[in-house]
Amino acid sequence: MAKAGYSPRFGRDIRIKPDVQAAPKVRLCAEKDCGEEGAYRVPRSRDQLSTYLWLCLAHARAHNEKWDYFAGMSEAEIERFRAEAVIGHRPTWPLGKRAAGYRGGAHRFADGYAIFAEAKESPEPRRPQRILSRLQQQAFDVLNLEPSASLIEIKARYKELVKRFHPDANGGDRGTEERLKQVIKAYGVLRASGLT
Repeated sequence: MAKAGYSPRFGRDIRIKPDVQAAPKVRLCAEKDCGEEGAYRVPRSRDQLSTYLWLCLAHARAHNEKWDYFAGMSEAEIERFRAEAVIGHRPTWPLGKRAAGYRGGAHRFADGYAIFAEAKESPEPRRPQRILSRLQQQAFDVLNLEPSASLIEIKARYKELVKRFHPDANGGDRGTEERLKQVIKAYGVLRASGLT
């Protein structure tokens, strides 16, 4: 016969703890001689807005009724606060003043690559140099293009050569058909390599 709470599988007693609910901690009101729960937070002072006092409802109402953020401030300080409130009390500067090295009315920055230079002063931009395989180089030779040719130039040359060597454009003459096959194959190589 098995004992109550004994499991033959595990060989020990299983005990269940009774449900004991700990009394919730109650935050008391910060006012002296008040035993109520401090469930409402209010700022300590104008200088310490991020630290709070916890008060009961009655004391929180009393605190809010006598709270004056501007107490002790002069008219000039109040006016300055109101002006800064428009921009959220964040620093501001005139438009364009913090751009690329603005110093005392003139923009100064290093333009080492002559991006903003006049067209006469800057040389023609270089085209990117490609590293080509032998097959790609042959394809550019068939199309009679430089290896640095752009996508638009490659496509334009392909269309031009296809129109020139197609038998329909030559009155049905099949003499240029072999050259047309070379152009189509060269364009296929460039297209497969991602250059078009």
